[in-house]
Amino acid sequence: MTAPRSESPKGIPANLTKGCVLCYQGAKMVLFVTGRCRRTCWYCPLSEERKGKDVIFANEHRIESPEQAVAIAERMSALGTGVTGGEPLLCLDRVAQYCKALKDHFGPEHHIHLYTAQAPAKADLEKLKGVVDEIRLHPPRECWDHILDTDFIASAKMAKEQGFDIGIEVPALPGLDLLIPALPYLDFLNINELEWGETNADDMRERGYTLADGVHNAVDGAQEWAAELEKHDKVHWCASSFKDSVQLRERLLRIAENTARPFDEVTDDGTIVYGVLELHPGTRDEVVARCRTFLEEGAFCDCGDRVETAWWLLEEYRDKIPGKKSVVERYPDGGMVVEVTPL
Repeated sequence: MTAPRSESPKGIPANLTKGCVLCYQGAKMVLFVTGRCRRTCWYCPLSEERKGKDVIFANEHRIESPEQAVAIAERMSALGTGVTGGEPLLCLDRVAQYCKALKDHFGPEHHIHLYTAQAPAKADLEKLKGVVDEIRLHPPRECWDHILDTDFIASAKMAKEQGFDIGIEVPALPGLDLLIPALPYLDFLNINELEWGETNADDMRERGYTLADGVHNAVDGAQEWAAELEKHDKVHWCASSFKDSVQLRERLLRIAENTARPFDEVTDDGTIVYGVLELHPGTRDEVVARCRTFLEEGAFCDCGDRVETAWWLLEEYRDKIPGKKSVVERYPDGGMVVEVTPL
């Protein structure tokens, strides 16, 4: 029987799976293997960029090969990988190929968990054995009231027999307590706070849901739906605010630690801040030469159409170097731009 929930010295609940512990540490790369899925769950939060499209991402980077996935995992010193979609089992060979590449490179201790809204058959499990450590099943809401009669429980039993850690991971929806009978067949059950997204906003409004606050994407009332199920030791609640303020931040900090340039300022949130000087073809060489008179080698980067340097240096010399200047905050390793402020 799982020990009662408690907090570890680092503030990590003691009953978490290894996959969740590594997520707490920001040490898991997110491997999105496809946006294709046979289901049309109204609450699916996938963006338009990914939903329904057969694309692959490692963290925020579009990739096309296992080698690229390994390189991105290296850049964040990843201790594990979470495989997600879409529906990963629709491209099972791809999943096995990418996971094997990660295991071969980092060793068997590189922990890999996989999400699926299907119930893996015996043949599926055999293909995943040795390259995936933990399987997180996502039974759709319509089958919760007869969960013990579904293929998900049969699949969970087979997975345990084959040595996988097996659990259920679902969003917080009304009726979560219907999953209580499934707990004896599982190692864990994770509840993700229901989140408002660009592609599910209309469905949220149709059901009368609203945001809990103006800061996060959490839906008001979601934790109340989880209250009864959350009393059980195998159950873990994952808040939307935690994903934003802890999980994502820790992952970004790991990436920034490995990829930030000498002049990048790393924020407490793991983003990087730097200055940008836009260059025009007619004056490019002259402006770059002038930059060299003020900025030491290594204190700036000539990127062709722009110069990037420490934001405070650009501010200091703003009147001595012509051109449009701005301060950029973005995710590390060429990630998403958060904010651009003109100087």
